[in-house]
Amino acid sequence: MRSSALLTVVLVGVFLWTSAVQADTEEDEKLLCTCENDKGTCVNGTCRGDICFYTWVHGNEERGCFSRVNYREQCFTSFKRFFVYCCTEHQCNTYTTPPPNINGDPTTETPSTPQPELWITVSLMLLIITAIVCGLVLFLRFRHAQCSLRKPEDHDVTMYKAPQGDDPTYGDIYDEFCTSGSGTGLPYLVQRTMARQISLVECVGKGRYGEVWRGTWMGESVAVKIFSSRDEQSWFRETEIYNTVQLRHENILGFIASDMTSKNSSTQLWLVTHFHELGSLYDFLQHSSLEPESCLRMCLSVACGLVHLHTEIVSSQEKPAIAHRDLKSRNILVKRNGQCCIADLGLAVMHSQSHDYLDVGNNPRVGTKRYMAPELLDETIRMDIFESYKQTDIWALGLVFWEITRRTIVNGIMEEYRPPFFDLVPSDPSFEEMKKVVCVDQQRPSLHNRLHSHPILSAIVKIMKECWYQNPPARLTALRVRKTLSKLDHDSDFSIEKLKQDI
Repeated sequence: MRSSALLTVVLVGVFLWTSAVQADTEEDEKLLCTCENDKGTCVNGTCRGDICFYTWVHGNEERGCFSRVNYREQCFTSFKRFFVYCCTEHQCNTYTTPPPNINGDPTTETPSTPQPELWITVSLMLLIITAIVCGLVLFLRFRHAQCSLRKPEDHDVTMYKAPQGDDPTYGDIYDEFCTSGSGTGLPYLVQRTMARQISLVECVGKGRYGEVWRGTWMGESVAVKIFSSRDEQSWFRETEIYNTVQLRHENILGFIASDMTSKNSSTQLWLVTHFHELGSLYDFLQHSSLEPESCLRMCLSVACGLVHLHTEIVSSQEKPAIAHRDLKSRNILVKRNGQCCIADLGLAVMHSQSHDYLDVGNNPRVGTKRYMAPELLDETIRMDIFESYKQTDIWALGLVFWEITRRTIVNGIMEEYRPPFFDLVPSDPSFEEMKKVVCVDQQRPSLHNRLHSHPILSAIVKIMKECWYQNPPARLTALRVRKTLSKLDHDSDFSIEKLKQDI
């Protein structure tokens, strides 16, 4: 009995195993079809069956599989806007698409013709765009014609063209890139390509800031000041100041452009300005002497440049007041006509009373110790008041006048060039040494007796002394210095003309 039951169990197990193997074999023999439908019969995008199919009904596609039962009803049904395709190979329904038409009806929609409203809208937009472009072209042509026909005296700013025998003529360059006058240099996009247009010819100067080269651009000589990487803030500040509106003036160094370039895998910072072959006032005074009249006009030109910097202009193109903060003979250039122009605005401070702001920049560099006013040396200056910076410029202006008068011939006598306080401090004085001489001892540069014997130089000496007051508010303003020198220049011209008539 027990053996009979055991045999029955074994037979049942063999039957079930045989049925499973047969089922798996039958399953493996079925077709693998691509399956795409929303009925939930797909497994990973496939299914197995006897027939693979593809259907297209009113634009809806479906792929799948089914058994051979009733396959004739499934595969050969046909009615309007219905298409079915059956096949018997693995995934033969993957790339099937409907025919162009079914029973004469197209399976794709005919592109609809744009509505008239759309055509009208598009046409109007094209018309408006065309009108804007034409208007812009006409405006630019009119603007160019205005720039070409405008006379030099009609400009709001001066010195676009230097007088005969004065500076190189940069007028044609500005005509080439005629601007609205909103800045002092060339248009910004033109400036960005300057380094590729200039050929450097010779190095004409070196200093702590870097080098100055003479270059050629559009047939003219230009000065290229190449800043060292550690003096990037000075380059940035000077570029910012020079791009200030209405800064162009015959006694301010003419700015052309600023640019960055790469050389030997390092970045160079370029400032391109007018070139003055006589160099700085410091260099000029080393080997040149002056007559009293030439001395007067040179001093007057420096004062005129400083007045333009110190003056705020309130108009449609505003100019803030600017204090130089590093005025000295090395930062003043001599022009062919004997006048001077002020350069190097890397430490300048800007102030606008109308807009109530004071912009001191963020350049950590300080001015030249030899030319520092007492309030800078003893650190009593009011850094939050713009007038304080202007008063330090006046102190330095008096020292520049002193350098010029030393090289002026009176009664056949002139002195060798020397920097201010040459007899009181060493060649590179320290801050403390200058503080002792100027603040503690209250020393001033010595004045030769011959200067008092000539009316022009005597008047300039008086101005110098009023620029050197220990109390900053007691010093002259740049405008008062200019007016005094202008009157002196006028009286001098009148005396010379009267002398000629008498002769």
